[in-house]
Amino acid sequence: MDQLSTAMGPDAQTRAGRWLSRAGLRPTRQRRALALLLAGDGRNRHVTAETLHDAAQGLGEPVSLATVYNTLRSFTEAGLLAEITVDGARSYYDTRIEDHPHFYWEDDGRLTDAPRDSVKIERLPEAPEGTEISKVDVVIRLRTR
Repeated sequence: MDQLSTAMGPDAQTRAGRWLSRAGLRPTRQRRALALLLAGDGRNRHVTAETLHDAAQGLGEPVSLATVYNTLRSFTEAGLLAEITVDGARSYYDTRIEDHPHFYWEDDGRLTDAPRDSVKIERLPEAPEGTEISKVDVVIRLRTR
C-alpha cells in the first residue's frame, strides 16, 4: 500500500480534517489518522480494511483491525466512501463516491477505476413493487491470459 504512505503532504492534515467535517463526523484520533491516509493527499484510492490497517501500522498509528472496519463503515454511512463488493467476502472502499465502473484484477486482487464513458447501461429491469434501485455496481473482472 505504498500509495497510502504518500498521504503526508503539506496540506494533508487540513484536507483530511475538511473531509471529516464535511460529513459531520467527530474527529477522534483514529478517524483523523485514517482520514489522513484516505484523503490527505487529495487523490482517489481503493482500499480494503486490511490494506488500510497495514498502512496505519506502517506509519506507527496504533489502531486495531476492528476499529478500521468500524471506521470504514462510519465513513461509508456518512457518504465519504463507496463500498464495492467484489465477492461475498471482500469489500473495497473507494474515496471516489460518484457512480463509476471498476476493473478487478483477479491476479493480484486490485480494484481500479474503469473509464466511465466506456460502459453504457441502456436498460435496467423494473424494481419489484415497493422498492427502488439505489445503485448499480459494475465490476469488470480481469485476469492474465
